[in-house]
Amino acid sequence: MEKIELKDAFAEFKNQKNIDRPTMMGVLEDVFRTQITKTYGSADNFDIIINIDKGDCEIYWNREVVEEVEDPNTQIAISDLEDDDYELGETFAKKIELKDFGRRGILNIRQNLQGRIMDIEKANLYNKYVGKIGEIFTGEVYQTWAKEVLILDEEGNELRLPKAEQIPGEHFKKNDTVRAIIKSVEMKNNTTPYIVLSRTTPEFLEKLFEHEVPEILDGLITVKKVVRIPGERAKVAVESYDERIDPIGACIGVKGSRIIGIVRELRNENIDVLQWTNNTQLLIQRALNPAKISSIVLGGEEDKIKVYMLPDEVKKGIGKGGCNIRLAGMLVGKEIEVWRELPQDNFEDDEEDVLLSEFDDVIEGWIIEKLQSIGCDTAKSVLALSASDIAKRADLEDETVEEIMDILRAEFEDEE
Repeated sequence: MEKIELKDAFAEFKNQKNIDRPTMMGVLEDVFRTQITKTYGSADNFDIIINIDKGDCEIYWNREVVEEVEDPNTQIAISDLEDDDYELGETFAKKIELKDFGRRGILNIRQNLQGRIMDIEKANLYNKYVGKIGEIFTGEVYQTWAKEVLILDEEGNELRLPKAEQIPGEHFKKNDTVRAIIKSVEMKNNTTPYIVLSRTTPEFLEKLFEHEVPEILDGLITVKKVVRIPGERAKVAVESYDERIDPIGACIGVKGSRIIGIVRELRNENIDVLQWTNNTQLLIQRALNPAKISSIVLGGEEDKIKVYMLPDEVKKGIGKGGCNIRLAGMLVGKEIEVWRELPQDNFEDDEEDVLLSEFDDVIEGWIIEKLQSIGCDTAKSVLALSASDIAKRADLEDETVEEIMDILRAEFEDEE
């Protein structure tokens, strides 16, 4: 390569790689100075003139005219000059052609230039997306794998949606349009920035509300907290700074017009919108709605919150698979336990019931706690449910549940 077409190269980098003119000129000069240093030992006495518009580069080697040369890099003997116009002490400037660097030197210039351009591209891409962390991104699926989905932006940059950041049960195919939040941007071993998207974070749901509800974007309504079990259920606590605005109604929209788009985007994830309050007991009541709570016992900072309900309300409070009670706990920042409260008119019928805590000598404590967390605090409350239901809700093995139920049945059989 005897000539580098700088004009064409710059046009390509500027238009396709988004590199500005000063940066490009700085890179070119630095690349040439590096090669000059390798070839001549120093670049201090070289002038590099880059003309981007004309697409050329001129390099001049400046040496002092002397009688006897001591340093050939900075000096030249007057006897070696063909031009008689030079006098001792003057500066002789020789134009260096690219071919003077040799084949290997020209190859080094090309490789260094490509490497520097790639580094600038990586830095630009990293800075672009680091500034967008927490924002919603919309892109097109380019390829799908078992563990992640590859998505391209408008400039062809790659973004990743790992399986763990996808809503359970959703599947993508090539050319699908995907919306997700930019979760993180990492530089690994000087490679292209690894940009991770997510559809499972609470922040993604919060951003969807901002897009669908103008009052949130305008600051009239604030999303105080969002908790999610992706693909199952979510709770969004909102607050209005204008008494004339109903925050819940504004988020849901007329006949659900606003929230329905969000639900569809999240693959029919159930979304509960409730009004925020700093009163913990009232917040729990709103979070467990429509279940009716008899009483709430707040513990210390590390203690669990105990919620008492009538037996008919327990199932509604706990929710399918226990997700409702889990989300309520996430909303208030503490674990919530549901306890059955026996109605007064049924007290005589249930007076022979036995608290699970009475079985601590035959049933391990952690198992009793698991059962209590799903609202089963007495023997009869456990026996009233099916073994499969208990195993699923309390996250226990089927064999363990059968053993527990045998122990509890034996208690009442012995009494008979």
